[in-house]
Amino acid sequence: MEKSYKEYLKHITTFIFDVDGVLTDGRVTIDSHGELLRTMNVKDGYAMKTALLQGYNLCIISGGTNEGVRNRLAALGITDIFLGAHHKIHQFKEYVEKYTIQPENVLYMGDDIPDIPVMKKVGLPTCPQDAVAEVREVSNYISFKNGGDGAVRDVIEQVLKVQGKWMRDFDAKKA
Repeated sequence: MEKSYKEYLKHITTFIFDVDGVLTDGRVTIDSHGELLRTMNVKDGYAMKTALLQGYNLCIISGGTNEGVRNRLAALGITDIFLGAHHKIHQFKEYVEKYTIQPENVLYMGDDIPDIPVMKKVGLPTCPQDAVAEVREVSNYISFKNGGDGAVRDVIEQVLKVQGKWMRDFDAKKA
């Protein structure tokens, strides 16, 4: 009998996310200078920053090369950002070796074919609701949210809640 994805949540120490289709809705707007513009959800950003502050590892592996994406993610405190990654398994292996992370403690969220090799190596492969069929087939959890619409927040919040770290340092009396 296959384990429920919820059984993996308590062992997650590391989050790895794709960008296009996960942190964004997968659409790009092209401005008059040919620059590709993306939109990210601030609730995903809040969850990523919270995970970092709670001591989780967080890494981005994307095929995209937009430096604006790097700047946005770096502003949240993310230091491990791999852009231009066409064979994501290489960056994944480099990252887990660098920090001595066990793959079974990794939650990876992807949405398209290039994500599958990494998804097959991690403890908890996940995807947004609108991921392609092939990715949905290898995912242990499919978010009820689409990419760019809170799917990242969904998985981070679930892990932190199970581990007793969601809103741990929030004091409603000070708000």
